[in-house]
Amino acid sequence: MVGLKPSEVPPTIAVKFLGAGTAACFADLLTFPLDTAKVRLQIQGENPAAQSVQYRGVLGTILTMVRTEGLRSPYNGLVAGLQRQMSFASIRIGLYDSVKQFYTPKGADHSSVAIRILAGCTTGAMAVTCAQPTDVVKVRFQASVRLGPGSDRKYKGTMDAYRTIAREEGVRGLWKGIWPNITRNAIVNCAEMVTYDIIKEKLLDSHLLTDNFPCHFVSAFGAGFCATVVASPVDVVKTRYMNSPPGQYRSPLDCMLKMVAQEGPTAFYKGFTPSFLRLGAWNVMMFVTYEQLKRALMKVQMLRESPF
Repeated sequence: MVGLKPSEVPPTIAVKFLGAGTAACFADLLTFPLDTAKVRLQIQGENPAAQSVQYRGVLGTILTMVRTEGLRSPYNGLVAGLQRQMSFASIRIGLYDSVKQFYTPKGADHSSVAIRILAGCTTGAMAVTCAQPTDVVKVRFQASVRLGPGSDRKYKGTMDAYRTIAREEGVRGLWKGIWPNITRNAIVNCAEMVTYDIIKEKLLDSHLLTDNFPCHFVSAFGAGFCATVVASPVDVVKTRYMNSPPGQYRSPLDCMLKMVAQEGPTAFYKGFTPSFLRLGAWNVMMFVTYEQLKRALMKVQMLRESPF
């Protein structure tokens, strides 16, 4: 590695794992209110009789939450969200290149699109299996409406939420909705990672851009848009099923069929605008930060290994 710049040295698995989790947490901190607004819009109409607050649009949803529930309400579930990203993103993003290389035949110059999709599905499914409890708790907090300072909240805190769900619904309750979530995140991971991978590769191979901020920005924005379009229907079903009380839906399929029967097919794209704003902004912040963190961490590692 002597004489090489940090950007020219392939990052280690540990660097990618740590960099992906840290970058995802940073992106989550900045975009979490958009994710909360998306959840509220997705579950709106699920129980019309119990719906005391109506949300309209992204900004309207956030302003309504602040007005009726307080300034901190858009960040309900942030702790579980950061726990989720540190475990979830580290696996699905940090291990993507390694899994892609594992699937790529020896001697091949490039990984095919099919290989990249397979790698995206694999790391997405692995990540959900490990991080599902954090996602369940995050959604429960984001979906809970607290009208005024005197109103009760079901969970006292993040750890209490884990304990309460396990006690009332069994340990399996923490993995509620894992199959629609695996489906959703396999799709999202493929759309994000494969799109980012291909766009970045084409921009670099055609010499339109160098491996710097504009290249990362364009690739990440395209990845966010593709992910939102293909994953929104599964995301709505996942959110509603994970947030539902025991017995409301027999299965994710039952949730989907009831949703179509009661609200029509457009219900699959409820919360699309905040989903796109959130995923687009999240992808740009995450991938740009991730690329810089990889270089910074490799620079630190090279300095530690240097004899001088």
